[in-house]
Amino acid sequence: MFKHKVSILVVIFSTVILINAGCSKQNASNPPKSAQQAAATDLFNRAEEFKSQNELVKAKELYQQIFTEYPNFDKIDAVQQQMGRLNLDLIYSKTMIEGKTVMHTIIAGDTLGKLAKQYGTTIALIKKSNGLKSDVIRLGDTLRVWTAPFNLAVDKSQNVLMFKTGDEILGVYSVATGKDNITPVGEFTIANKLENPTWFKSGAIVAPESPENALGTRWMGFNLKGYGIHGTIEPESIGRQATAGCIRMRNEDVEQLYEIIPLGTKVVVTD
Repeated sequence: MFKHKVSILVVIFSTVILINAGCSKQNASNPPKSAQQAAATDLFNRAEEFKSQNELVKAKELYQQIFTEYPNFDKIDAVQQQMGRLNLDLIYSKTMIEGKTVMHTIIAGDTLGKLAKQYGTTIALIKKSNGLKSDVIRLGDTLRVWTAPFNLAVDKSQNVLMFKTGDEILGVYSVATGKDNITPVGEFTIANKLENPTWFKSGAIVAPESPENALGTRWMGFNLKGYGIHGTIEPESIGRQATAGCIRMRNEDVEQLYEIIPLGTKVVVTD
């Protein structure tokens, strides 16, 4: 799904064949497929080595180079999987990334809630990336804080949700959207977030622990009443138009995004 959908990352190589005396000759500007495979394999092995040394940024750059320059690499699925894992590892790690993270020294009056609001992030992400087991922070401590804004893009035609920072795609998730294409299109923001939400179904209130609660384990509501992104009790519906209008994710996927996505995050839904 990721390989087929993310067209902005795919470079299509064409082979120019010159006919000369009944023989075909490959254009020198495009190396033979075997040479491309060898070059991509070398990059892949170097990326794996960087990853084993916890040089995550360097590994990601090489995986990205493979994805951009060698889309027909025979291990391209593995490259995609590794890129997705590395993106999350980098978000959660203590690795400093230029333009995306800062080191904050705790001063009097600081709280995790205040820092999350100041930098446009979440308490959960600050805690996880710094290995904090509680909300207690101490004067003089330094914390690595993610500062780059995230955004979400939902493509109803493919039933996918792209998790991004700027134009960089960090992950792609299969989702369910509205029956008969009823999920509204447009630009929205995440206006509220709830863990284990109560479902206010027409004519009934369904408790969070109920096996009939269609919202699953998380809710991220839009600034359009009644619509949002949530979990599910019907994982088999993912990938189809199956909802009453909301965007439905597997519980493990929505829980992952819930930790990272702050209030105010932009969501763009397209046909």
